[in-house]
Amino acid sequence: MEVVLYEPEIPPNTGNIARLCAVTGTTLHLIEPLGFKLEDRYLKRAGLDYWPHVSLHVWPDMAHFLADRQATRPGARLVITSSKKGGQPCHRFPFQRDDILIFGKETAGLPDEVRDLSSLHVRIPMLAGHGRCLNLSTSCGIVLYLALSASGMLDGEDWL
Repeated sequence: MEVVLYEPEIPPNTGNIARLCAVTGTTLHLIEPLGFKLEDRYLKRAGLDYWPHVSLHVWPDMAHFLADRQATRPGARLVITSSKKGGQPCHRFPFQRDDILIFGKETAGLPDEVRDLSSLHVRIPMLAGHGRCLNLSTSCGIVLYLALSASGMLDGEDWL
């Protein structure tokens, strides 16, 4: 399982997601441009002492990430996440161990050209009229843990 943040903008969100990836052994990819510097104190503070445990890769653009994926993980599925543009409810989606979960930037989500990279789209169900979206790090936590659970990756003696 891998997480991709497409052009993230808010350092604490990325720091919280890095912490999430550290405790789950999930590789984290950041697609530039970033709305912050990796040395940002808010980013580091959110991740605290988890940074040494994060498998982090930073890519200059989506094309470079996709080229690496094709060369090293050609069978990995791209799973597009969205709160507004539809998709299958994430609790009903058949996640697989090698899925790559792609999340959009906080203010604009994913552009159509990224959404069009895959026909696999998931969304987090929300009550109508109760809000327009969830925080990026909250969304990532929900989808990642559902994906890890559905694919059987939370089982085993390594998990507390």
